[in-house]
Amino acid sequence: MTEKTAAAAAPTSDAAPRVPFTKGHGTGNDFVLLADPDGNVHLEAAQVAVLADRHRGIGGDGVIRAVPSRHVEEGRALLAAHPEAEWFMDYRNGDGSIAEMCGNGVRVFVHFLAEKGLVDLAPGESITIGTRAGVKTVSRLAHGYAIDMGPWSYLDPELAEEAASDAMVLTAGLADPRPALSVSMGNPHTVVPVASFEDLEGLDLTRAPEVDPAPAHGTNVEFVAAHEPLVREGVGRVRMRVHERGVGETQSCGTGACAVAVAMRAWSGEGGSDSWLVEVPGGVLGVDFVAHPDGTEHVVLAGPAELVFDGELTV
Repeated sequence: MTEKTAAAAAPTSDAAPRVPFTKGHGTGNDFVLLADPDGNVHLEAAQVAVLADRHRGIGGDGVIRAVPSRHVEEGRALLAAHPEAEWFMDYRNGDGSIAEMCGNGVRVFVHFLAEKGLVDLAPGESITIGTRAGVKTVSRLAHGYAIDMGPWSYLDPELAEEAASDAMVLTAGLADPRPALSVSMGNPHTVVPVASFEDLEGLDLTRAPEVDPAPAHGTNVEFVAAHEPLVREGVGRVRMRVHERGVGETQSCGTGACAVAVAMRAWSGEGGSDSWLVEVPGGVLGVDFVAHPDGTEHVVLAGPAELVFDGELTV
């Protein structure tokens, strides 16, 4: 694909080849999706940025290419151990940079595969897909999808028992630096607690918050405030906002919701829960911690996915 393809703005003849695309979102976290069953679509960072531009392109927090795993180097590496992972989610941030994982994107990606007839997936059934954060198992629910996000970890292994803070976050309208906890969900997150919903709403996320020490490849930064009581009927309830690495503030972040649940459970100790409802500007996500047969603890993310319109890019 060319710059002209990404912009879809220059005059073209009726005979110009066209590439279909779909716009979709998961709790307001929105994406441009392209099906590439033959592995022939190659997107440069600048092309992705134009596609995701909300004024000069289609608009989205990211771009997802649905491509058979055998056509992608990272996908081929997964197929040896997971031959069932036929499809690979080639995900790019809105600025064109490559991201390891996107929890909302996974749901929208699988919904796209199912609705476009690329896979058969009825409610109650599951599918395994490839991502740059490894294989993920996604189950179709009556109203949405649940993803086994795999095991979580702290970015700083020394925090495995302390679970307090390992970073300081500056700016975002905060009067003073705030302690934060860094969590990996296959991609990096820095979770910052704030005292109230009013404080949460008053944050300035038009610029990336400063994190010290900064992870080598950047980080998503989530700010979280708790409901009172924190846990009701066995379910923890929190509200969050997020500044995504390479994107800016988004309506939702699936891996960010998982990281927030990890941090809040750690901070709340015995008063925490293994089940959480995380409110984001675009809706509500469910996060559950489950024991895995291999002895690790996995995080399961559940939420809706919607496809909102189709179109064509000119080649």
